[in-house]
Amino acid sequence: MMNEQGKSDGAVVPAKSPNKARKQPAAEGMEGSALAKGNSSEQNTRRIQGRERVQNALGRVRQVAVRERKLKFTSLMHHIANVDSLREAYFSLKREAASGVDGMTWKHYGEDLEACLADLADRLKRGAYRAKPVKRTYIPKADGKQRPLGVPVLEDKIVQYACVMVLNAVYETEFLGFSYGYRPGRSQHKCLDALYVGMLTKKVNWIIDADIRGFLDRVSYCPRVHEDYSNSCGC
Repeated sequence: MMNEQGKSDGAVVPAKSPNKARKQPAAEGMEGSALAKGNSSEQNTRRIQGRERVQNALGRVRQVAVRERKLKFTSLMHHIANVDSLREAYFSLKREAASGVDGMTWKHYGEDLEACLADLADRLKRGAYRAKPVKRTYIPKADGKQRPLGVPVLEDKIVQYACVMVLNAVYETEFLGFSYGYRPGRSQHKCLDALYVGMLTKKVNWIIDADIRGFLDRVSYCPRVHEDYSNSCGC
């Protein structure tokens, strides 16, 4: 965190202009990734057309979120339980990631992708989808301790990523340019780059480095319940 006599450091973000979604719809597109070997041109065409439909649908959600700052979205599930959204989520996952408790890999799931996605979408729409247990594994830390890591099954990853795409369309409009935490196309490395540029080009009075130890292990979760749906939207 930097401070130049009380000013924000939003102007020193390198290679990324501050998010101007507060004034106009954000124009950030989703990056694609190459098809796995063996995918047909028909599947490639289906994916491209599906991606365009997903981007158009989420673009409308984003525009509403920008235009109506106090609007409450009450029905976005149809954007998640959609074969196009699920396909885009599938191709956004890491190909060689570890499998979950069911042993399903990205490659194996893709051997009959359209049928699998159609079945997944149907279960989501009927409310029959149930997340499977998360496999626990541990990775070593530099201090000799171990960090617990949960590995969901592939279908859970697909559904989670589809949820992220929809939530990003709504909440990305709220962030400022100097925000880097868990945002699409941003990382801690880009944050450090921005900090470095700021230190070289601005008169910095102070820098704060804070590490909230075990925060997510201790925070109390209290879901907010909205009782007033008089100003709601189901885009």
